[in-house]
Amino acid sequence: MLVSNEQILEALWETLYMTGVSFLFSLLVGSVLGLLLVVTRKGHLLENEPVSKVLNVIINIFRSVPFIILMVAIIPLTRLIVGTSIGTSAAIVPLVFYAGPYIARLIENSLLEVDEGVIEAAKAMGASPLQIIFRFLIPEALSSLVLALTIAIVGLIGASAMAGAIGGGGLGDLAITYGYQRFDTMVMFLTVAILVVLVQGVQSGGNLLSRQVRRR
Repeated sequence: MLVSNEQILEALWETLYMTGVSFLFSLLVGSVLGLLLVVTRKGHLLENEPVSKVLNVIINIFRSVPFIILMVAIIPLTRLIVGTSIGTSAAIVPLVFYAGPYIARLIENSLLEVDEGVIEAAKAMGASPLQIIFRFLIPEALSSLVLALTIAIVGLIGASAMAGAIGGGGLGDLAITYGYQRFDTMVMFLTVAILVVLVQGVQSGGNLLSRQVRRR
């Protein structure tokens, strides 16, 4: 095998770094967008059809662009924000643009699963829109939200591997540089195995946390 243990650990750390930081920023963006998508819908708490339609169009545009194309398309913006378009930190920018709208849709779907009777009961008690959102809507959807965000993290792990195709670093970069370009099958198998373990770990942890939340 052409790579050392240190290189594998470094690539793993870069993947975890890209995934973790991009998830935090994506969660921030996606939470706001997801909440707005729900509460501005027709007949909801803060009904505003123009805002709802504009948000839907913007999110659909970003979700329709494959990640690898999106990564190349926003290189000027990435360079403006980070100062470079190559490397682990640079890959975080397109990852956020990719995952933010995706998380927004996942959050929207989870919140829409909440029974309308819960919202009506909250209104009957005189709760304000903000109180309904944070004391009734989100707590009721929490188990579903945990599963949705687990799916988002798994998606980000896959996207971070794709980022290696154009110099994003991480396990994807290791697989392409040493596994594909140097015909080292063992490196390819190893990186795939590590990614599988990561995904299984995240999914299992998300499932467990969701069950714990549901029991409460």
